[in-house]
Amino acid sequence: MTSGKNQHVVKHPDGWAVTGAGNSKATKVTNTQKEAIALAEDIARNQQSDTKVHGRNGKIRAGNSYGNDSHPPTDKK
Repeated sequence: MTSGKNQHVVKHPDGWAVTGAGNSKATKVTNTQKEAIALAEDIARNQQSDTKVHGRNGKIRAGNSYGNDSHPPTDKK
């Protein structure tokens, strides 16, 4: 289970925004999606939560978990 708010990277009129789940205001707005993802990952690591990266169409296209995942992936290689 995660302990902090999931961090969403979403399109913003001024670039890309990092927003905590349930927040109405952006934590920070960056020029590029790459910058926003790096910031969201730092926050998620600190809060032991997840990142959710949204594409231009608003749909989640990627994400990562930095918390205590109750169902971690198993390596079958």
